[in-house]
Amino acid sequence: MFAQVIQGRTNDPAALWNRFEEWDRSLKPRAQGFLGSTGGVSEDGEVIVMARFESEDSARSNSDRPEQSEWWAETEKNFDGEVRFYDSTDVETTWGGGTDDAGFVQVIQGRLPSREQRERWKQAEDEAEEWMRENRPDVMGSVTVWQDTDFTQLVYFTSEEEARIGEQKQPSEASGAQEDWMGQIEDLKFVDLKRPYFSSP
Repeated sequence: MFAQVIQGRTNDPAALWNRFEEWDRSLKPRAQGFLGSTGGVSEDGEVIVMARFESEDSARSNSDRPEQSEWWAETEKNFDGEVRFYDSTDVETTWGGGTDDAGFVQVIQGRLPSREQRERWKQAEDEAEEWMRENRPDVMGSVTVWQDTDFTQLVYFTSEEEARIGEQKQPSEASGAQEDWMGQIEDLKFVDLKRPYFSSP
């Protein structure tokens, strides 16, 4: 799988999402290998979109289309300042991955200090999966896009309200472990997408 994360800021979320809806109508039908996308704008105007493709080649093929370039030239006008792109074939899914049925998506970004710490973090996530399935029905899945030890993780929830309630269910030992892990993450950042936008093949 190949994923691209697009990140920037906007003062006009409605105009920006009109452009993405235009992509859905006009360009998506001919987007080779497109697997889906998740996006949104936080309350303070931060934009994050993650698009997934079957392979890097299929993503490049889509980017090289003249109509794609024309669409982006117009879409970019709805961003304020720099737009950043993060490309990766290092993509992990947890609890089944993302879902278009989510009512709330939280983006977690940061950097782990080493590859060893990354491996230990993944192991801890795997070990917690059974508990999460039994006790956190609000968590519907997650997708993590890695660039070495830098990551962007999208966690999909049934709703923001249920996510906040679920946060209080963590057992004390799990909460302590989570705090330990969070303390190791550099440049930790949370972005709440309260009105997520989804696109499916």
